[in-house]
Amino acid sequence: MMQRIFNKTAKFRFPKHVSPYIFALYMATIMAFLMCLVITLAEFGIDEHYMRNVMNAYQVAMPSAFFCVLVVRPIVAWLIGWTVQGH
Repeated sequence: MMQRIFNKTAKFRFPKHVSPYIFALYMATIMAFLMCLVITLAEFGIDEHYMRNVMNAYQVAMPSAFFCVLVVRPIVAWLIGWTVQGH
């Protein structure tokens, strides 16, 4: 069952040369949302407007996070090569 679902969804793939941008998109999307959840909770607590506040913050955080991941990724790759044996 799962293999049949995977076969149907895996037909479209991006070319390998765009992988840094796809990585940045996924990383920014997930991390910005998680950070908005945590920061909104810490700042305002949970009330009836919690998710609205999260999504308002996310509108600013996601594009910012995407740009930041694009900028920081090469630096992190260099730091890993500098500090991890075998890279």
